[in-house]
Amino acid sequence: MTTTYLWAPPPVHSLPVRGKAERLPVHRLFFVGRNYHAHAAEMGRPVDKTVEVPFYFTKSPSTLVESGATVPYPPETKNYHHEMELVLAIGTPGFRVSRADAPKLIYGYACGLDMTRRDLQLVARDKGRPWDLGKDVEQSSVVSEIVPMPGTVLDQGELVMSVNGQERQKSDLSKLIWNIPELIEDLSKFYHLQPGDLIFTGTPEGVGPLQPGDRIEGRVAGAGEIRLAIGPAE
Repeated sequence: MTTTYLWAPPPVHSLPVRGKAERLPVHRLFFVGRNYHAHAAEMGRPVDKTVEVPFYFTKSPSTLVESGATVPYPPETKNYHHEMELVLAIGTPGFRVSRADAPKLIYGYACGLDMTRRDLQLVARDKGRPWDLGKDVEQSSVVSEIVPMPGTVLDQGELVMSVNGQERQKSDLSKLIWNIPELIEDLSKFYHLQPGDLIFTGTPEGVGPLQPGDRIEGRVAGAGEIRLAIGPAE
């Protein structure tokens, strides 16, 4: 029996893969909060790894946008921020994975932008409310093509991002508080990780506001480049 629907189901969200005709179907989007010490400090929430564990938030895959797009300045915010990140693509299922086995789940990497309505996020944070209005924003999860690196752990490499040619963010993957194997080990305690899961590994210091007409360019050594333009406000 053929299933019918009241309206067309949403499309499969996917990303291009370097060197392949096939696209990577995206399952879920996980984001690691405060995973660089300097960014944690600039947000007023320093991290002590000896007593803290990673924390996460999620966004709908419908927020996914490919690198090179132009997105509108979103509604109900006056403080829209960029956050440049390394994105990890899961390629093999895993649950309660040991740190030693974590690399087996890695399919590859990409560059990502976690676009954020900062004013709404901070209001929610300070009131102890969920961050959804600040983070789960339409067209706010920007990702470049996936660079296949099965089983490879990126533990160093420059991350840099500019707005209109002016450098805003610059750091190195070696400064991640929780590294790639540690993140996979920890996240897999709570979720059955699946192929197509993307993990945004955290942003370094230098996050800041954007305006309509701004153009973002970024890169992560070994993981490619990303571009985004901010269009007029909705």
